Amino acid sequence: MIGSELDAAGVRDKDLRQAYRECRRLNAQHGKTFFLATRLLTPAQRPAVHALYGFARRADDVLDSFDDRSVAARADELQNLATALFTRLVEKQHSGNDPVLDAVEDTARHYRIDWQLFDDFLASMRMDLTITDYPDRAALDRYIYGSAEVIGLQMLPVLGTVVPREEAAPYAAALGKAFQLTNFLRDIDEDLTRGRVYLPADELAAHGVDREVLTWCQRNRRTDRRLRAALVEQHALTRRIYVQAERGIAMLHPHSRPCVGAALTLYSEILDRIEEIDFAVFAQRATVSTARRLQVASAGLARAARARFRHRGA
Repeated sequence: MIGSELDAAGVRDKDLRQAYRECRRLNAQHGKTFFLATRLLTPAQRPAVHALYGFARRADDVLDSFDDRSVAARADELQNLATALFTRLVEKQHSGNDPVLDAVEDTARHYRIDWQLFDDFLASMRMDLTITDYPDRAALDRYIYGSAEVIGLQMLPVLGTVVPREEAAPYAAALGKAFQLTNFLRDIDEDLTRGRVYLPADELAAHGVDREVLTWCQRNRRTDRRLRAALVEQHALTRRIYVQAERGIAMLHPHSRPCVGAALTLYSEILDRIEEIDFAVFAQRATVSTARRLQVASAGLARAARARFRHRGA
């Protein structure tokens, strides 16, 4: 199937085809919900999405792999990744033999994705090396812009729009932000184990929550009433961002709407699960069942097929 996708995307070079295959493998292995959503895109769109995912995954692996690398070594790896991509996209010189970079370079050139979006992403990844807490919403938003909003902006040219791209951009950024905030709520336990808290300290403090309270909750696998009140507030804020982001789906090319709609549905339902477990995020991980993911995907496939049929008949 990957061969037909690459044919549809016009990727003919043997080495480049292998590079895209590697990115697809990374997506299938590590981003199961996201990978499922990509099946709702046209075959021609999928390789580019896999390439963008592969690049983001490469940076994530530098940060979050549990090994003995020092902060300085990880910083060097991120800088080398940035330099290699800059050399390719801006200086237009080939840099090393790296299949993920080969694929993302090809994607960025084909869809005219600006280097600055990749640079902003890597800037937030560097923040993760040394910053473990965010004092307020403004500080967290600066991190989220590079870690999540730019992902939506990178994806936008691949998805296509029926309005000028800059008109759809705020909604694409909002969707990336909503996904990231959902992850922060779901993954409080995992992030705290890594020493990180991705919730604004002042907003937690308004409910009497600090690191000591979070650590107690993690150690006892319970959600203190103060933390629950804080999480309810963060949950409501995230819901509002989903409402904003959803308005942008109609601005996308009809071929892309089923994919983005399915991704929005599945990620927003993680919020439902968090609410259903009464914010017991240290006792269990809120997930959407495989059956539900397949149900949403099946409905999306039907919508995608109808959109392609209408496009052919137009």
